[in-house]
Amino acid sequence: MRLLILGGTRFLGRHLVEAALARGHDVTIFTRGRTPVPWLGRVTALTGDRDPRIAPGLAALDGAGFDAAVDCSGYVPRVVEASARLLASRVARYLFVSSLSVYADVSRPGQDERTPVAVLADPATEDIVPNYGALKAACETAVGRIFGARATQVRPGLIVGPHDATDRFGYWVARFVHPELLGDREPRAVVPAPPERPLQFIDARDLATFILDLAEGDVPGTFNACSPRGQWTIGDLVDTLCALTPSPPSPAWVDEATLVAESVAPWVGLPLWLPASEPDSAGFMAMDCSRAQAAGLRTRALRETVADTAAWLASRDNAPAWKQVLGAAAERRILGRAGAA
Repeated sequence: MRLLILGGTRFLGRHLVEAALARGHDVTIFTRGRTPVPWLGRVTALTGDRDPRIAPGLAALDGAGFDAAVDCSGYVPRVVEASARLLASRVARYLFVSSLSVYADVSRPGQDERTPVAVLADPATEDIVPNYGALKAACETAVGRIFGARATQVRPGLIVGPHDATDRFGYWVARFVHPELLGDREPRAVVPAPPERPLQFIDARDLATFILDLAEGDVPGTFNACSPRGQWTIGDLVDTLCALTPSPPSPAWVDEATLVAESVAPWVGLPLWLPASEPDSAGFMAMDCSRAQAAGLRTRALRETVADTAAWLASRDNAPAWKQVLGAAAERRILGRAGAA
């Protein structure tokens, strides 16, 4: 298969390239050229910019033809539409990597692909952070309008695993398996109670495998692509983390009221934590992904994801990391307030 990946050198795109090469596909990547290409001589590396207003724009894609394109770097509808229009006559199937954040209402668990998506209050905005979900939904609309039945929309939740530079899942792996990476930490680690709190995420390698399967099968449609609802809890994650190291920190299960009173930032200060005081997000970690599972999505053992992420964290440069997560001083203060120190 002749495969084009828009992006490809950082996280999900990197795993897509490696999986595609392992399957013997002819791979082309289109990037800005800011990250070294690990597969020199094995892929065709094109350089440009997704935004046609920024030279040289999409010029490097002129004339090429592909069996499938995977767009894993699209966030702004105008930009996504530009590449989709350019490739419409030269790509058989366009797979857009969207997000579970597209849904207008995630206050209830168990919502599926039929759930209405968010709509931009200002259709002209390109301000990504506050409009992330609605922008992704608008990108989906642009791809669907241009490719029709040749479009496939994949909506992952939190993507985790090696090469994830966001510090979200990686924070928990570091805190329990490599606490030294986070500085001078107490032998007890603050964890948001209760242990039964549901978690939902997807290993980037499992997502890459699923996307390639859809591309090879020329499968249309929209898929929530994450772990099965109810498969894991924060307790499962902590148990797995503790089992991977001889002397892990002891989990200190801290109630939500204490975390809120200490101004811990949800999702950022303590990654994966969304408090009950944010009822609009109550279903975000419990979405219905059964359609993707029926189409072949599989999730590997949590222990494997944790172990591989730990190995990657130990090998990377961690100097720029951990800038927004719960700091050591704040964690000590919370432990003291909760009576857990």
